[in-house]
Amino acid sequence: MNTTTSTEVLVVGAGPVGVSIANLLGHYGVKTLVVDRSPQVLDFPRAVGLDDEALRTFQAVGLAETMLRDMIQNVPMRMYTADKRCFAEILPSTREFGWFRRNLFSQPLGEQTLRKGLERYPHVTTRLGVALQSIEQDTDGVTAMLQAEDGSTTTVRAQYLVGADGARSTVREGLLKIPYEGQTHPNKWVVIECDQDPLDAPYTALHCEPRRPYVCLRLPYGLRRWEFMLFPGEDGELMLAPDKVLDLLRNHVADPSRLNVIRARVYTHNSRVAKSFVAGRVCIAGDAAHITPPWIGQGLNAGLRDAFNLSWKLAWIVQGRMKPELLQSYHDERHAHTKAMIDLADLFGAVLSQRNRFVAWMRDKFFLSIRNVPKFRDYVLQMKFKPMPRFSTGVVLNSGKAAQDELVGRMFIQPNVERTLGTSEKLDNVIGGRFALLSWRGDPLAQAPAELLNQLLALGCTRLVGVRARSGASEPGMSAASAEVTVVQDLENELQLWFQKRNVDWVLLRPDRFVAAAGLAADAPAQLRRFCDLVLPASALVARPLGNAPAPATAEAPVAV
Repeated sequence: MNTTTSTEVLVVGAGPVGVSIANLLGHYGVKTLVVDRSPQVLDFPRAVGLDDEALRTFQAVGLAETMLRDMIQNVPMRMYTADKRCFAEILPSTREFGWFRRNLFSQPLGEQTLRKGLERYPHVTTRLGVALQSIEQDTDGVTAMLQAEDGSTTTVRAQYLVGADGARSTVREGLLKIPYEGQTHPNKWVVIECDQDPLDAPYTALHCEPRRPYVCLRLPYGLRRWEFMLFPGEDGELMLAPDKVLDLLRNHVADPSRLNVIRARVYTHNSRVAKSFVAGRVCIAGDAAHITPPWIGQGLNAGLRDAFNLSWKLAWIVQGRMKPELLQSYHDERHAHTKAMIDLADLFGAVLSQRNRFVAWMRDKFFLSIRNVPKFRDYVLQMKFKPMPRFSTGVVLNSGKAAQDELVGRMFIQPNVERTLGTSEKLDNVIGGRFALLSWRGDPLAQAPAELLNQLLALGCTRLVGVRARSGASEPGMSAASAEVTVVQDLENELQLWFQKRNVDWVLLRPDRFVAAAGLAADAPAQLRRFCDLVLPASALVARPLGNAPAPATAEAPVAV
């Protein structure tokens, strides 16, 4: 039996990236169908780390606080020499994006929370136990054939399709034939998890021991994970036998026979990036688009960056607020950064999993000799080695002024601000889920023509947030009596320092919190007009209203769109 249905966006894959995309699309008011061949969340030892950018993504849909209930925040990572001396510790103190940079979670629990979040949106439907069979594209949309476990089929007509269906993606590999470029690393790894954590070690430890490199980390709810490198000639499946698992653990716990091992699995590390993330009306995200070794904990985080970058663009295109050809900017903005993160993970892996004893000894001597050098210590401790996303092309506007353009395409900070006296809020909760114009001590739209104001309205930029120092006094042109302006006080003095150091008066923030444009007040009307002309289609002034997200079932302030 075959049935037919239609949706605006079809998401293939209900893992954490696919369901995050569905939550964001639901939040933006987009009719969405998400499908997955598996009838339930996979209970495998998988991703464990979430960074501040990931939590900011969850915050956008009102799920950050709920996700945090199953996390351990602010977890250090330590690296040890072959003779078990700590030569580096990573524990960033900065919370420039509003959250800690290193947080540990259990992926199955996180996926359950994200799937529960979809229940808030009547226009988002989830179908599990359903596999994608085929897709056909034309100028108006995508036709997909789905097959359920009972053999019944459904033909789905969607405006756009997102493949978030993992490293063996049917969308990328089976249907689009997009090359997955990179390498498969020769050494497999055994991942073992037990409950009732037997170690008092509340950190992630990378042990660079040539005899067998391994990772050991603490997870929420008393779980402990070990990851051991396998050597050539060791059969991965045989190494999962109970006696082999105990042998691997024997040198790391007093009595491994007393451990309750709840999961053990063999993994192969890959470093691969799809040649293209966009093919017509089909996009790929997460492991379907790229896969990385786990050394710096950025695999899932990279997929969540995909989700935030892609979801608002799909929503704006579907709702007639952005030119369809700008969907290509998803690839342009994400591909290079993804490759940079994978290259960094490969470098970490090469250094830390070194098996040559002499090379390992030289490595250890080098790192021990520089660990107390302040610049090196700060570079490692604050994770300054992590490449931060920065777009010079895409849905951004360069003014031609180097100092201003250096700000464009970077994620904006998120300090706490005060909108109501005595109430502290994260900046994103004030801004909301649309475009927002953030200004320092002035109104850059004071002299703007009506045509520009209508363009900004069509773009979804209905919020001008004026920032003033926490003095209690009103600034010129920033009266809260103006219905078009939300005035906030700079509780932590971070926004004042940000604007003054960079010598700009305003920034235009995208829904994913990246700076789309920046400049001085006198230049605002011209620059904002140029940006609107870049983004808006001719029909934008009659675009449908943005959807309204329901209040999240958490203590967070709703991020309304």
